[in-house]
Amino acid sequence: MQPKVMMKKKNISASKASLILFLCQIVSALDVPLDSKLLEELLQPPTITQQSPKDYIVDPRENIVIQCEAKGKPPPSFSWTRNGTHFDIDKDALVTMKPNSGTLVINIMNGGKAEAYEGVYQCTARNERGAAISNNIVIRPSRSPLWTKEKLEPNQVREGDSLVLHCRPPVGLPPPIIFWMDNAFQRLPQSERVSQGLNGDLYFSNVQPEDTREDYICYARFNHTQTIQQKQPISVKVFSMDSLNDTIAANLSDTDIYGAKPVTERQPVLLTPTGSTSTKVELRGNVLLLECIAAGLPTPVIRWIKEGGELPANRTFFENFKKTLKIIDVSEADSGNYKCIARNTLGSAHHVISVTVKAAPYWITAPRNLVLSPGEDGMLICRANGNPKPDISWLANGVPIAIAPEDPSRKVDGDTIIFSHVQERSSAVYQCNASNEYGYLLANAFVNVLAEPPRILTPANKLYQVIADSPALLDCAYFGSPKPEIEWFKGVKGSILRGNEYVFHDNGTLEIPVAQKDSTGTYTCVARNELGKIQNEVQLEVKDPTMIIKQPEYKVIQRYGQVSFECIIKHDSTLLPTVIWLKDNDELPDDERFLVGKDNLTIMNVTDKDDGTYTCIVNTTLDSVSASAVLTVVARPNPPFDLELTGQLERSVELSWVPGDENNSPITNFVIEFEDGLHEPGVWHYQTEVPGTQTTVQLKLSPYVSYSFRVIAVNEIGRSQPSEPSEQYLTKSANPDENPSNVQGIGSEPDNLVITWESLRGFQSNGPGLQYKVSWRQKDVDDEWTSVIVANVSKYIVSGTPTFVPYEIKVQALNDLGYAPEPLEVIGHSGEDLPMVAPGNVQVHVINSTLAKVHWDPVPLKTVRGHLQGYKVYYWKVQSLSRRSRRHVEKKILTFRGNKTFGMLPGLEPYSSYKLNVRVVNGKGEGPASPDKVFKTPEGVPSSPSFLKITNPTLDSLTLEWGSPTHPNGVLTSYILKFQPINNTHELGPLVEIRIPANESSLILKNLNYSTRYKFYFNAQTSVGSGSQITEEAVTIMDEAMASRQVDIATQGWFIGLMCAVALLILILLIVCFIRRNKGGKYPVKEKEDAHADPEIQPMKEDDGTFGEYRLFSFVSSAPF
Repeated sequence: MQPKVMMKKKNISASKASLILFLCQIVSALDVPLDSKLLEELLQPPTITQQSPKDYIVDPRENIVIQCEAKGKPPPSFSWTRNGTHFDIDKDALVTMKPNSGTLVINIMNGGKAEAYEGVYQCTARNERGAAISNNIVIRPSRSPLWTKEKLEPNQVREGDSLVLHCRPPVGLPPPIIFWMDNAFQRLPQSERVSQGLNGDLYFSNVQPEDTREDYICYARFNHTQTIQQKQPISVKVFSMDSLNDTIAANLSDTDIYGAKPVTERQPVLLTPTGSTSTKVELRGNVLLLECIAAGLPTPVIRWIKEGGELPANRTFFENFKKTLKIIDVSEADSGNYKCIARNTLGSAHHVISVTVKAAPYWITAPRNLVLSPGEDGMLICRANGNPKPDISWLANGVPIAIAPEDPSRKVDGDTIIFSHVQERSSAVYQCNASNEYGYLLANAFVNVLAEPPRILTPANKLYQVIADSPALLDCAYFGSPKPEIEWFKGVKGSILRGNEYVFHDNGTLEIPVAQKDSTGTYTCVARNELGKIQNEVQLEVKDPTMIIKQPEYKVIQRYGQVSFECIIKHDSTLLPTVIWLKDNDELPDDERFLVGKDNLTIMNVTDKDDGTYTCIVNTTLDSVSASAVLTVVARPNPPFDLELTGQLERSVELSWVPGDENNSPITNFVIEFEDGLHEPGVWHYQTEVPGTQTTVQLKLSPYVSYSFRVIAVNEIGRSQPSEPSEQYLTKSANPDENPSNVQGIGSEPDNLVITWESLRGFQSNGPGLQYKVSWRQKDVDDEWTSVIVANVSKYIVSGTPTFVPYEIKVQALNDLGYAPEPLEVIGHSGEDLPMVAPGNVQVHVINSTLAKVHWDPVPLKTVRGHLQGYKVYYWKVQSLSRRSRRHVEKKILTFRGNKTFGMLPGLEPYSSYKLNVRVVNGKGEGPASPDKVFKTPEGVPSSPSFLKITNPTLDSLTLEWGSPTHPNGVLTSYILKFQPINNTHELGPLVEIRIPANESSLILKNLNYSTRYKFYFNAQTSVGSGSQITEEAVTIMDEAMASRQVDIATQGWFIGLMCAVALLILILLIVCFIRRNKGGKYPVKEKEDAHADPEIQPMKEDDGTFGEYRLFSFVSSAPF
């Protein structure tokens, strides 16, 4: 923020009000932060910049720090008063003043007592130009006294009665925060029935049995000292009516009449405040808290009103289940009578609180610093208000102005000091004090008389950036006394700027009302007065405006849908825009359904609350643009109403209705449904539908139906709820108009025909006595129709029919008034029987070891005796050709639909013998099986050996044992063994392969390297090829002598003792080495290790990491028993 000079160019005869405005506005320019050079050079009276609060409560355990900071030129000195007299800090060893500061530090932590330093403190900051003073700072140490000891009697209360548990915390400074907890340090639950009052007491509007407990504990937390005090637990026992009656009964004879009264409901009674009226005084700007807590059963509900007015909007809050009325930032307008009303089902109680809002002094116009040139005039104005009206008093340099040194240029006029023809000696700091019974205000304002050449405070070459076609304001913040004249030039050597295209402000600012691209350039500001002249250059850049080229558009979306608003922008390439979205000029809801993208806003799962105006705002450092669009959330229409039937005829009626609200989406059509109260009460059927512009319809009716109608409105969103039903209308009886549908004839047994149909619905009967005439005859036999009449059924069974022959069938409806029209005929079949013959000429073609193809000839259709459904192939494994043992036979079945005559058999096992047969299938079941056909599968590759074990390791040999494959899949020809060594880095050596006869089950490998790990790969072979392999690893043992020597020595007692002695010597050696190293010596450990290396171990190091030389090997094998 730059200093501003707002003085209007007026002549000497300008009004005094203009002079006051000019002087005050010059001061405001010096109130802003000045550059460091100006502050160093400019003389300035002291200004208090930081001070402790007026009412300063301190922690008695910590040092007391009373702040007083001030600025001025020259730097001010500081002094203090305590309780109105000079406070000599040099005489108190516990009190120090911070360097270059007036802040006092009282060292309580080194033996001082905070109580000894209670009092009223005031700081004075003084230099050669005047003295500024702080507020009166009242120092008080905080107090957190212990709870007084008291004997608490248990509270025994009858169910439904009211109860107050008193807290009465100790008086602390500041007052403690009160809360109620139990022994487990859990807050006691509060509700409309049980709550804590402003005084800390716990109020029960009515007690319940669950309120019985022995640990109602009131806690007082003193925040200043971070301590919590606990009251002794309070016990409450609630007697329920049932338990009380049981107690009375146990103590009375059978002849006595007993019984406590049941819990009675009671109308509200106020527990706090008492009486019908009370008063409350609150100060302006504070928070007003009014409380009403009532007893009663059921629990009363509290309501608040202000008599003769409304509760202030946006400042009124309800707390503690509406028992507390809270009004923030109260003013005099909030004075008045506030009524709380407690109400339950039995009655109400009320209390009126008369609120008066007083006011400590507050500023209307606080005095502001004056900076004047010698010979100038000025004013200090101090205006404050309050209730009651505050008194105004003036001080000069901290001394009441009445006894301060006289100044001929100064005149006091109530709340104003008038200065005329000031001189440098007129510089001083003036204090205005406004006070009433509720507090005081103290303000320092200096008068600084200066004679200074012009200074320009705006930084040199400052860059200004503006948007084209908008105003450009180029600052030339200046200071000088007398006030300098300001001139502007464009360019370094440009001419002075004049004309209507520029506006020259009194604070030095140059305004270009409509900046264009050609306004870019360098501008020079020149400031001059009678004491000198100075100039400064600033730069102006004009940028392209930010534009929204694709604005959000009006959207209509249905509930639970998804909607997107676009906001695509164009901006100056040198500016970085930020985009924010608002809903109804407020922030977007904190809801994960709102997704803000780079150039759009998407709302998922739209609800009715999302209806509103959405605004896209694009901000850069220079400009801001916005665009808005409305989102309309549509929903299903409301149901129609006022249904009316007119023009009733035998087969028609006219229905009319009134549409309901369409809910932002036009109604497209109406659906009319009917209920048949005679035949299907409670079931609604579709009747017809009409366009949404139509509200009447002529409906076709059926005879013998008790009609009720309802209407459903439909829009693009969906269907409304149905309307209320219309009145009922019963039509006359008539012959049936239609016959049953879905007539079929299917036999359930080989010698019957089952005729079925879908019965007519009740309203289709057209009259009473609905029956069905069922007729049939064998097709292509020239028989007469056979008929029966049945009722209340939808099936008829014809017995004694030939097996699976076609029939002509028809079913006709009739009622008491006659027959329906002649029905259509359908073709059905009598029942099926099992097929008579098996498929012939079954052939099998083996494709490979796991797949075969089977062929058969189809059976004659006459022998199928039913609908041909397909063929089933049964096949099973008889035995494996590689083993003679038999096993459980598991048959598999493949079904081939339709008249297919071949199929594939997958998943066969190699080198096995199989059998299969084929059967024809109809709707009744399977026919006889064809003769079993035997086929064999060729050999395949075997599975892996069942196991591989490596045992009996020696220096140069290993014994291998294995099991034959679980599935040989053929005749084994041999086993293949491959192996290779593995070194310490897990690298593999050369691979050796051995072929082993198939009848072997073990092998001894010889001539191997000692202490070497080998990896083995083992698999079996048939004539077809090799099967999968199994792997194992094993290690040959070390040199036997060495191993024996290690075992023998390690188990000897003398060797164990020797090792302990060596360990002790090594420990001593390490200690000596550590001591010598700390003294700067060196111990050649590495050299000694190399000199005493074990000669037996060194050759082993040379072999490490190599495979060595392989020699010829031989093996011994043994055949299985």
